[in-house]
Formats: sequence, structure tokens, C-alpha cells
Amino acid sequence: MSKTTSGNEEKKVGITSKKESDFSEWYVQVLINSGFIDYSDVSGAIVFKPDSYFVWEAIQKVVDPLFKKYGVQNAYFPLFIPERLLSKEAAHIKGFSAEVAWVTEAGSSKLDERLAVRPTSETIMYASLSRWVRSWRDLPIRLNQWNNVVRWEFKHPVPFFRTREFLWNEGHTAFATKEEADAERDTILAIYEHVLKDYLAVPYVKGRKTDSEKFAGGLASFSLEHLLPNGKAIQGPDWHSDGQNFSKAFDIMFLNREGAKEYVYQNTFAISTREIGVMIAIHSDNKGLVIPPKVARMQVVIVPIYTNDNKEAVLGYAREIMSQIRDEFRVFLDDDDAYSPGWKFNEYELKGIPMRIEVGRKEVEAQKATLTRRDTGAKELVAAADIKSKISAMLEDMHYNLYAKAQSYLNSNIFKVDTYAEMKARADKGGFIQAPWCGSDSCEAKIKEETGLKSTNMPFDAQDKVQGKKCVYCINGAKYIVNFAKSY
Repeated sequence: MSKTTSGNEEKKVGITSKKESDFSEWYVQVLINSGFIDYSDVSGAIVFKPDSYFVWEAIQKVVDPLFKKYGVQNAYFPLFIPERLLSKEAAHIKGFSAEVAWVTEAGSSKLDERLAVRPTSETIMYASLSRWVRSWRDLPIRLNQWNNVVRWEFKHPVPFFRTREFLWNEGHTAFATKEEADAERDTILAIYEHVLKDYLAVPYVKGRKTDSEKFAGGLASFSLEHLLPNGKAIQGPDWHSDGQNFSKAFDIMFLNREGAKEYVYQNTFAISTREIGVMIAIHSDNKGLVIPPKVARMQVVIVPIYTNDNKEAVLGYAREIMSQIRDEFRVFLDDDDAYSPGWKFNEYELKGIPMRIEVGRKEVEAQKATLTRRDTGAKELVAAADIKSKISAMLEDMHYNLYAKAQSYLNSNIFKVDTYAEMKARADKGGFIQAPWCGSDSCEAKIKEETGLKSTNMPFDAQDKVQGKKCVYCINGAKYIVNFAKSY
């Protein structure tokens, strides 16, 4: 709800579309009308306003120390990549060619060589690694960048889900042996799982991507996949085994312990601001944003309710409560006289503030406060002495309630099929369609062509069910269980 006044008039602008009937319009209204983001004058690029950028900072504050504990060090490489570097690894450039934005002139002068605006940093980083690595003693190398990237290929950007510029972490590691490189996967994915589950309250399906959907230039990709409320899938954080593809292209070699030359083994991994959109889409409702407490810029808002006769007493009591809790929670006291308490209630529901504290004459007289949760709307009258502990317990319960609700939705929208007829009947109804697959690229391509369903990943927890199954498309023996879905 935007604050628009003319004298004492309050104009309310809330959410006019419904999540369950017009998800796309509802999603944009929630983001814009709440003041979470804004559009920019660059097509397909958004403005992160303080509430949304706080979420990204919170993700960084969780992930970055865990990276460092594992041994990953932060670095920064140029935004611009010479064309000769970007084209060194054939599969890589083929995978990104349609997305690359190019710089061709500076001022009035044409550049001698086109510069790509970073779609990803493998090529600019690995030119440096080829100079840094000489001996097995130089390994492993574990580097990370917190940066922005630009990918320009698509026609219909969606805030957070697909924007032409986005923010992410970009991890790049190099090892002497394949065994060391492969051992990293579960460590990195566990870090991403921790932030998704314990901070964003967002569930996921963990598994391996098919070869046709893996990272361009990599050997294998592993992802955490999400299901949105409209039944569409969207990829979350991922980890890629790049083997020696890039080290051979960029001549990243070292002398091993026996004095022989070898190419390094490399991995890459990332989590992006897409997760913010996933979080908002999954948890928010027709009143506006719902933000998990750990990543909310403002966790608690105090709304005093007073008349001219008791204004000072109510405000004084509200300030006492604020001083009692502000060391533990991010709290704001709204003592603005320009808007009514009812207007403020709607405003903070729209903005997704996890906890609202109402203080009026009755609360002052009873030395209590009324606490209202954003997720359920449940109210509770709490004694002043218990407010801090009660807020802590309610916010913790809110997080687990959000996660449990989202996990229940995910679980109930995974549909197991064995035949192509079942798959086609389910194709336009949303959700993950879990089916046996023979491993053939042609079968996968035909499914996508005929149904619009794309493979998301091969869930780790479903592979033990493949024995005795037939491919959903060609009915040859199945090798994998795959989740298919309409996706972003």
C-alpha cells in the first residue's frame, strides 16, 4: 500500500490480483506495491530497494562465512571479458552466445576487440589461473566472487526469476585430482541447503541435471530445484563438475608430486538473487509480502493506538516496549500521526513485516501488548515481562510454519507416472512429473517438443526406484528417474 495523502485522506493501493488465479500479475503487484523493488529505465533490470537488498545481504552473511570455513577466498575479476577468451572453450561459448552483451566502442573510438559484459567469469578467471598454477603445491585453489552478471537473450523478463542483470556468488575451484574435486560437491550443496531451509524457509529437490541441461562446458551439473505456486519449476543453486574441459582450453597445468605435467580438475557453483523471488512467490499471499523473520529487514513493528487524551501515556509505553526488545530484534515504532492504525496494519501486512505489536489504552492499563503474526494472522495478548521471549518463540514458529507449508505443497505436487499417456495428461496441470527415462537425449528432446515439459533434475532420493522401469517415451529399459516440468 503506497502512502498517498491529500489533507487527511488516505488512499489505499493494495493487491488486486489473486495468487491462485493470476499468479503472474499477483507476483508483480506484490513486489512493486509493497515497495520491495522497482522497475528501472533499463529493460529487464530491476532496482533492489532496501527491503529486498537486505535479503541478499542476509544470504551473503550466511553463505560467505561457511565458504571461508571450507577454505574459499573472495576475489574479484574484471566485468569485461575479451572475445578471444570467451571463445576459447567451444561448448561454453555456444551455451552463452545468445546471452552475451558486447562493448564495441569507447567514446567515439571503436575497440580493437569486442569486450563481453560478464555473463559468467570462467574465461577471464582461468586466463589468470593458467599463470598462477605451476606445481601441486599451488593447489587446491578455491576462489569466489560476489558480483553481478548480464545475460540478455530472453524477451520476457520476470523480476528475480529472469532479469538481464542479476547478483550471485560465483565459486571457482581447482584441484590436483578428480577425487578431490568430486568430494567438494556435497560440502557446497549443504551450504546452499542450509540457507534455503533455515533462512528462506524454501524447500527444494536435489539431484543431477541431464546432459542436455547441464552447465555449458561442464561435465555434470547438480541442482536444487524449486516448484512455484503456479505449478512451474525454477532452478535454484547449483554445483558443476567441469573436469578438465577448461583447464585444457586455458592450459592450466601443474607438475604433480612425481614431476609429471597434469591438467587441473575444476568445479563451479552459484546461488543468485533468483532465490529472493522464489521466497516471495512461495510464502506471500493476497495481502502482500510474507518474509521469513531471519531475512526481514524489519522484524517487528510497534503500532500505538491512541486518542488526544492518552497519547503521551500510550507512546511512552510503546517506547518502553521498544527499548526492551530492540537489542534482540530489528524493530520500528510507527508514531506517525498522518495515518490511522487501520491503515498502518494494512501497510505492514503488505510489506510482510513478520510481527506487529499493537499498544492502546487497554494494553497500557493491563501492562500487556497484542502481538500479531504475519503468516497466520493469529493475535495474542502478552504480558509486558514476557514480550521478548514470546516474540522469539513466535518468530521461530513462523519460520517453521512457512517451511512446513511450502514442503507440504512441494510433496503433494510431485506426480509419479510410468506411461507417456499419463505424462501428457498431466503436462498442463503443473507440478513435477516424475518419470523413468532411458538416458537418450532424443527421448528427452521429444518429450519437451511434444509436451513443453523440460527435465529439471534426476532426484537423488528417487534413483532407487528405477529398477524394472521402462522409459516413459520409448519404453526401453530406464536408467534414471527424472522430474519433468513446465519451467522458467
